[in-house]
Amino acid sequence: MAAPVGNQYYLLRSKDGRDRIFDSPEDMAEQINEYFQWCLLNPLMEAQVIKGRVIEEDERDGEVVKVTKNHEMVEVPKMRPFTLEGLCNYIDIGVSTFKDYEKRKDFSWVTTRARQIIDNQQFEGAASGFLNPSIIARKLGLADHQKVGRDDDAMTAEELRQELAQIKKEIADES
Repeated sequence: MAAPVGNQYYLLRSKDGRDRIFDSPEDMAEQINEYFQWCLLNPLMEAQVIKGRVIEEDERDGEVVKVTKNHEMVEVPKMRPFTLEGLCNYIDIGVSTFKDYEKRKDFSWVTTRARQIIDNQQFEGAASGFLNPSIIARKLGLADHQKVGRDDDAMTAEELRQELAQIKKEIADES
């Protein structure tokens, strides 16, 4: 059923649009800092096999027994990279919403700072070998690009043959 023509239901609304996720840039900055802290306190864990003899003492039936193993499986903490996607997941917004906050003058310092910290942590992690340099270089837009194709001033195969023939002739004339 449609609303009657000429109604003024809109006057009953106390506000327009939905509530903002962050009331102030400071609120957003606090949430962003919590994400960075969470990443540092929750590293990724990698299972690694430690080779060599590992001797442990184990108490069995009241006696201490030495146990020898050839290898042992251990969990090794690995650096968790800061990412914009991870940040957005943590603060429960979409990447597009983050980009909308970037456009707002009052939030630009917070979003710029967050991106700088993310990029810096990724770069330093890759440079020190904690993160995969190839993946991080691509993520940061630092990957080497090779131009495939012909430049305008490149020689054709026929022009190259002619140039080579000319060089050979000059060498032969000098001898």
